[in-house]
Order: sequence, then structure tokens, then C-alpha cells
Amino acid sequence: MESLEIIPFVQKCTASVSVPGSKSISNRALILATLSKASVRLQGMLVSEDVELMRKALLSLGVKIDEGNDQNEFIVHGCGGIFDVKEQDIFVGNAGTVARFLTALLATQIDGIYRLDGTAAMRKRPMLELIEALENLGCQFEFLEKKGCFPFVMQTRGLKNATWNVDATQSSQVLSALLMIAPAINKKTTIQYYGGTVSEPFVDLTLKMIQIFSTQEKCSAEKKDSEISISSDGYRANDFTYEIEPDATAASYFLTLPIVTNGNCRVLGISKIMDQGDAAYEEVLEEIGFRIIEDSSGITSTFVGGAEKVEFDFNAISDTFMTLAAITPILPKGVKIYGIAHTRKQETDRVKAMAIELRKLGQKVIETEDSLEIYPNLEFLKQKASTGISIDTYYDHRFAMSFGILGCFDLFSNGQPWLTINNPLCCAKTFPDFFEKLKIARLESHG
Repeated sequence: MESLEIIPFVQKCTASVSVPGSKSISNRALILATLSKASVRLQGMLVSEDVELMRKALLSLGVKIDEGNDQNEFIVHGCGGIFDVKEQDIFVGNAGTVARFLTALLATQIDGIYRLDGTAAMRKRPMLELIEALENLGCQFEFLEKKGCFPFVMQTRGLKNATWNVDATQSSQVLSALLMIAPAINKKTTIQYYGGTVSEPFVDLTLKMIQIFSTQEKCSAEKKDSEISISSDGYRANDFTYEIEPDATAASYFLTLPIVTNGNCRVLGISKIMDQGDAAYEEVLEEIGFRIIEDSSGITSTFVGGAEKVEFDFNAISDTFMTLAAITPILPKGVKIYGIAHTRKQETDRVKAMAIELRKLGQKVIETEDSLEIYPNLEFLKQKASTGISIDTYYDHRFAMSFGILGCFDLFSNGQPWLTINNPLCCAKTFPDFFEKLKIARLESHG
């Protein structure tokens, strides 16, 4: 499918929607289950491109992973993080979690030779910081094109030292990658990351999951000033089950839907307090005029208006900044979104690309290295949309889904599509049936 016209809602939204499992948790769980010495049943797993890349990579290294009772359940037979396969070619796609988590795990192997590559976009994403940290610990890298980037060859001899240093200012994933392998290397490891990190709730998520997968009574982490000391007797040897949370970032799209459709939308299985930091996006919604109600089945969002907050720091929850930015053309006043410089090095330069797409919609956008100021103009939007608007997605799933929500707005009050998403199937990276769920929500609301 090269493009998809988004059909607006012509009646108030009254839908209930379920979202898939968290990508961030799913790929961490696969790594941690591999590091364990037990059979770990992973329930509620995300089935998507990124998770499939991780699963296939682990299978190619000799890890045994069985299918469970349904497509969202895997049983990983942990190998203590020691692979039988000592030489392998691995493709990481454009998945940051696979690229960074797997590279760190491979570095723990003795006498391994691993050749890794990714997509053209992945070759531009920051890896040098993690690579330099692993080189200092004894791993050797040969770069086949540009230093610090894919493709490269790893020659592994295991890792040494109890004090590790990494620059995590561009990505918290490099810190999470080192944290997860630490209990398999040392009884106590101190990781220093001077300058701090971005998206810090993902680090907290990693620490919580390490605790669950570890011999819990002997695992602890002390976090202070840009330093984490983690003590552990290693990962569990007893079989257990781990449940993956629904994806809080995926939920953000449907929680935002009522601002373009009126009515309300219930997202099942999520709550205001989750292991994922992106659950804090609900606070952003409240600041722009949403009523958020939680009950035993999930969260219902309703747009009621009247809010005054116009500036938001998205540093900790940057995966959701696009959810808000995409719907700004219909907001009553301008919005400043900041703390997002690091997103320039994700699937695409998200700050620059968002500014380009919003300007296509007739919106005034002031772009800085770390922020976007967006001044909505509904009349200009109508002028631009009178002949149709196509949104480019840059092979970035979050562009497809964020602007998919905007397209549900009945701009001309006639139910006619006015916004087209190019390459909508890029959302298969984390939410393969997103547009089908959106269609069902519209049909359910229309009765």
C-alpha cells in the first residue's frame, strides 16, 4: 500500500480500543529472558517488525524460543546469555532497541565474530557512544564504512572491569543496554554516564525489569547523579511468567483522538501509573483540556477544552511529542514543544520532518535545535487541504500514526477525506494493525 486516504469521523467517537504490547518492554524481555537460566513465558508480546528482528537474531544465535498459546506468547529457554553460535551475520533493520541491546549482549561472548548491519536509516543513527564503551571493556570493532556506524564486525572476548563509562546524552538505550548485561558480568557494576541521559523513564523501566528477572533478593541498584551501581547474583534459574504491558505510546494516539472527533475514546488495559514513562502523556492531555478517567478496564479520554498550558517539555517522553504536534493545526492557540533535540537521530530527524509536514498544512512553525513552536491556523489548513494533502512518513511509524489521527478531523464538515498518508505500512514497526483499529473505531462510533 503506497498511500492511504484517512476517512474523517462524522459522528462523535464512542469507541473502545485495545493496543498491542509495548515494544520497549518486549525487546527488553527477550534480552533478559535470554540472559536467564530458566524457561521464561512472555505473555502479551508485541508482534511487529522490531520484535521479530530481535527474535530472529536470537534464534540465529542458537537461543530456543517456542511459540506459546497464541501469537502474543513466546517461551524463551534462557541460556545464561552464552550463545552456541560464535559467528553470525545479523540484520537489525531500523530498530534501535535491537541494534543497541543486541550489540551489548554480543560483546559479552568469548571468541565470537559477529557482522551486524541495518537499513540506510539505521546506518545514520548514533552507535558510537555504545561502541566506545564496549571497546574500553575489551570488545573490538571493525567498521566497514563509517566509524561508529553500521555495518561493522565485532570480535568479542568477553567484557572486563567493574566500572564502566558511557556517553548516554544522545540515547538512553545505550545505558539500558549496558545495565542489562551487567548482572551477567559482575556481582557489582558501576556505570557512569556523565552529562546525564534523555528519556530517563526508560532507564527506570530497565532497572525495574532487571530486578524482576534477577535473583530478586540479591539484586539492587543505586542511582545518583549520572551514576548507577547495580549489584546482583545474576539472572533467575527458576521458570516463571512475565506479562508485557500494553504500549503506552500506542495508546497516546487513541487517547488524543477525541480532540479531532469530539466524544470520547476508551483505551483498554492501560492506567495512569505504568512501568512505561510515556504514560505521563496523559498529563499533557489534561493540560490541553482533556478529562482523563481511569477505571478497572482502562482509561477514557474526553476533550472538554478550556486549558491554558502552551509549553511542554517532552525530554522524558519524546516518543509522544509527535502525537501532540500533529494535531496542533486544530488547537485554539500556539504550542511550544521542547526537550526533543535527541529525536533528530531516531528513525529520521523527527524535529525537522515534523516542521516540514506541518508547514505543508499551512501552519507557522519556528524550529530550533531542541524545540518546535507551532502557531495553528485553521483557515490556512482548509486552503491547503482543498486539493488534498499528502503526508510523507520518512519510513517512520510515528509520523503515520500521529497524522492518521489528524486526518480523522472532519475538516469540511462533509465526511470527505482530505489527508493522505504515504507509506502507511511503516507503522508495522510497532503497531501493524493501527489503521485497521482506527477504521473499526470510526465504524463503531458511526453505529
